[in-house]
Amino acid sequence: MTLYKIKKSNIDNKGLIAAKNIKKGSKIIEYKGKLISKKESEDNPKFDNSKRIYLFEINKRYDLDGDFNFNTARLINHSCNPNCEVVGKGLKLWIESIRDIKKGEELTCDYGFSYDADYKQFPCKCKSRNCCGYIVRSESRWRINKRFGLSFKKNNRVNR
Repeated sequence: MTLYKIKKSNIDNKGLIAAKNIKKGSKIIEYKGKLISKKESEDNPKFDNSKRIYLFEINKRYDLDGDFNFNTARLINHSCNPNCEVVGKGLKLWIESIRDIKKGEELTCDYGFSYDADYKQFPCKCKSRNCCGYIVRSESRWRINKRFGLSFKKNNRVNR
């Protein structure tokens, strides 16, 4: 039995939902695709930021284009409070649980987008408590939080 099923997502149109309880450290699904050069991912209009992109950076020279029906892992949505991460090397990439996941819970990853001039093109819909409103890697979210510091502190104040 697979560990996931495709369902309507609270984050985006579709997502992967845990079909049963999943233990921390479990390999859930392989991220599959076609190896392409960085030049192709920069030049191909398929990878325009206004469209859905299922591109995974392999190294400085290559990316993995995961925009294929056989790559069910492409349906995993971003969350600022993820329960999965990508592990592996080269073309053997797996989605692995980073904590115990309960049956019915959506599988999510931190997409790891960099904080740059285009970050506002990627609004986040995860609604997690620590969401900064944009799909930006966890190490860079403080930049957005600092920018919107007063409202962020006010909305996330710890009651003492």
